[in-house]
Amino acid sequence: MSVSIEDIKKLRDMTGAGMMDAKKALEEANGDIDKAVEIMRLKGIAKAGKKSDRAASNGVIQSYVHSEKIGVLVEINCETDFVARTDEFKTFARDVAMHIAAANPSYVSVDSIDPAELKKEKSTVEKEVAASGKPAEFATKMVEGKMAKWYEQVCLLNQPFIKDDSKTIDQLTKELIGKLGENIVIARFSRLELGA
Repeated sequence: MSVSIEDIKKLRDMTGAGMMDAKKALEEANGDIDKAVEIMRLKGIAKAGKKSDRAASNGVIQSYVHSEKIGVLVEINCETDFVARTDEFKTFARDVAMHIAAANPSYVSVDSIDPAELKKEKSTVEKEVAASGKPAEFATKMVEGKMAKWYEQVCLLNQPFIKDDSKTIDQLTKELIGKLGENIVIARFSRLELGA
């Protein structure tokens, strides 16, 4: 299917993608711009997975202070200094710092949870589920569901983004990786709250 230059430009403006990527997505979506955006989003997430092994040693340390009562420092890494200076990367870093101030996660990811704390939480959840008297085939699913809810509370990457709760911080990161073409890693953060 032939797509118009106007539609390609519109899609590029909406997504920040290259001209050929926009054209291919529109052709795949038979000219439907909304469908093309979704196709590009999915491909961006797929590209993000391929880039996750690449070294990310540049980036920024972003600060955010809320009402002089909560302060956050977050280190976000990327592959090049060029990407670290882009408006998209800087906006992402500010948004993540603001999210940390509001959502108060304890860890960056499930992998960074202290093994002793993870074991204790899982044991507590298993006892809770066992006490409910549910059949064994439901118990496993209940434990998985309760653990997923807990990860959402304590792990930054699992949390719904405060500005758009249809996406997690992990999905937001992968979308940016797809858009900027580099591996991006939220390395660590520190959150201080006055009087806490």
